[in-house]
Amino acid sequence: MNTPESGYDLSRVHLVGIGGAGMSGLAHILLARGAVVTGSDVKDSRPVRALRSQGATIAIGHDADNLSLSGALPTAVVTSFAAIPKDNPELVAAARHGIPVIRRSDLLAELMEGSTQILLAGTHGKTSTTSMAVVALQAAGQDPSFAIGGQLNLAGTNAHQGTGGAFVAEADESDASLLRYKPDIAVITNIEPDHLDYFGSAEAYFAVFDEFADRIQPGGHLVVCLDDDNAVACALRAAARGINVVGYGTARAARNHPGIPAAAVVDEPGSPEIQAELTIGGAHRTVRFRLSTPGRHMVLNALAALVAGVLAGADPDKLAEGLTGFAGVRRRFELKGEVHGGAFAGTRVYDDYAHHPTEVAAVLTAARDTVRQEGRGARVVVCFQPHLYSRTLAFADEFATALSLADACVVLDIFGAREEPVEGVDGRVITDKMDPGTEVRFEPDFSAAPRTVAELTRPGDLVLTMGAGTVTLLGDDILAALAGR
Repeated sequence: MNTPESGYDLSRVHLVGIGGAGMSGLAHILLARGAVVTGSDVKDSRPVRALRSQGATIAIGHDADNLSLSGALPTAVVTSFAAIPKDNPELVAAARHGIPVIRRSDLLAELMEGSTQILLAGTHGKTSTTSMAVVALQAAGQDPSFAIGGQLNLAGTNAHQGTGGAFVAEADESDASLLRYKPDIAVITNIEPDHLDYFGSAEAYFAVFDEFADRIQPGGHLVVCLDDDNAVACALRAAARGINVVGYGTARAARNHPGIPAAAVVDEPGSPEIQAELTIGGAHRTVRFRLSTPGRHMVLNALAALVAGVLAGADPDKLAEGLTGFAGVRRRFELKGEVHGGAFAGTRVYDDYAHHPTEVAAVLTAARDTVRQEGRGARVVVCFQPHLYSRTLAFADEFATALSLADACVVLDIFGAREEPVEGVDGRVITDKMDPGTEVRFEPDFSAAPRTVAELTRPGDLVLTMGAGTVTLLGDDILAALAGR
């Protein structure tokens, strides 16, 4: 499993934090390719147990001795530099033994070598768009390898070693790791300042997408959303450098940006039934599909997947069938359950990963459209957990505006993740700025959140838990609190 470009020996690989969404997926692929896989994580979990059942040896807790779990030292150690501290005993031991320590993105780049690389990038929508592209290509008779940041609901997995020639993956920009890849087809869904704790400025954040476009292989394509001005600007700069560029989006956006060939266009989305006009390679055709996941942003994501699939040589009608059968991704407007019986019968609870103001606004707009189309007079109630102190402070005004799209809102305290708490900063930096027309509560007690949400909920409402942290754990407790009212 050596690769000539890097010389990494991937015959025995140890993954620190192996239970994470990204790490566990790559571990599955390594096992499928015959590697000896070991790893460690801070706790047991479903991904850890699944990997063990496939032959991985995994320790709970971090210890230098974990490097010898297979009976021999690994040939490479993989880590996520953002999540794993540099003084982790396994990383220290690897350095002492002279074992190469590589990032997850380095490993993914190695695994994609020799494949047609389809990389999905952008500030928002990467996981959903990547998932749609995978499902569409599978329906078209291809069996792509893939690595996704979330779990496909239908397949129940986040990675797969396929028999086809394509490899579909997310290209994460948060630490510039997307610059490790060499895409044949690169999709940029949108570009909006984020991860400023790493980049330092919006300009530096924008620049990484220009560099990503420059990584596209000769004869490859850059695919951008015409409804996003920053993605369009990136595409125009790439085209000026000689890169093949095509766009997708609404008909209005296509008219506004005639300098980018429109490969897939829809009228302004207003229903689950989608009719897309494709113009690729000089041929024009109409394809139709239906989406089960609501939201204008999901329609645009589906168009991106459609264009990427056609550029990869798949039949458009088969791709459309796959999009119609797309069952969603865990934590992307995922239905957690519905209250059966009692005063709150029919009230549904969903969960979503949205943690940036634009994502929050898109999901709440989709939720409002859902209840409006149902015509039952239901409201939208959201329980939001801010993620990172730096992001919350940078976008407090924007979060307040986005969350005000809900009829009622519970804001939890900030989930700091890798950041240390900031004295005097909590969820009230958002709630204090919210529209008075939205009923708002700041709830610092995580365990009390289900009861607080239930107090704001009326029969038949649509309830959303939202955020990138532990808020996802609250769905069942909220359902129980509603059932007990």
